[in-house]
Amino acid sequence: MYVCICNGVTDHDIRQAAVAGCRSVSELTMRTGCGASCGTCLSSAAETLDQIHRADKAVATPTLLPLLSQAA
Repeated sequence: MYVCICNGVTDHDIRQAAVAGCRSVSELTMRTGCGASCGTCLSSAAETLDQIHRADKAVATPTLLPLLSQAA
């Protein structure tokens, strides 16, 4: 799905940027051009980026718990 029509940035592009280390909307704009023109997409881009990072944390957290219990 297109998030930024002006620069043709999709949610897939945002996911790729997040996987590559993009943590903020400013970094996302620098990497993809998302929001660099009219800025209408910035709230959607921020929400998409946040959802990706929350999902990544939810997946990563359970794998750490067994390691912590083994260390004790």
